[in-house]
Amino acid sequence: MTIHKEGYRTIGIAALIFGVLNLLSFSFISAAAFWLSILIFLLSLLVLLFLISFFRIPERLLTRNDNQIICPADGKVVVIEEITDVEYFKDKRIQVSIFMSPANVHVNRNPISGEVVYNQYHKGKYLVAWHPKSSTENERWSVAVKNSHGTLLYKQIAGALAKRICNYTTVGQQVGQTDEYGFIKFGSRVDVLLPLDAVIKVSIDQVVKGGVTVLAEWANA
Repeated sequence: MTIHKEGYRTIGIAALIFGVLNLLSFSFISAAAFWLSILIFLLSLLVLLFLISFFRIPERLLTRNDNQIICPADGKVVVIEEITDVEYFKDKRIQVSIFMSPANVHVNRNPISGEVVYNQYHKGKYLVAWHPKSSTENERWSVAVKNSHGTLLYKQIAGALAKRICNYTTVGQQVGQTDEYGFIKFGSRVDVLLPLDAVIKVSIDQVVKGGVTVLAEWANA
């Protein structure tokens, strides 16, 4: 397991606060209330360990197959429905949404290989990530990638706790399937807009792994 680069500053600050807080606690509180110093130590340690866990990148065997569309994020499938996309395609698509809790790995990975043909950041609200309108009203970052099978649009969507979306793609860039393309801090959601004829391989409430679980297959594969 490694730590994501987005976590270096946050973890560093948390570690400094942890050290100073407990130094002061054991210096000035422990003599009169040792149990309180222990409680402060344990609670602050839990927060530090949570932050380290949040920014983790676990080692895993990634799935790469040009005929398949791979899950871009860890989490749980909360939406599989037909929608009308008003942002890019201007037609009907199958939307599959993956909710990422704070306990999930938050690295986002490209579901397919191809060329980035669209990249757009949208300011917005911070509705809870499972809210039906979060896909179109929340802060989000949309990316469309095209290859010989077709084009996918996928969105990083901020939730009630997520206040920063990191995206590392640019229009014209060639990206590889399962390569990292972004990161969202502290709870979020990722939507994938598939063609209507795509063969869906996941189900509602299924727990999926980014870069590993097959989300769908191209109909023309």
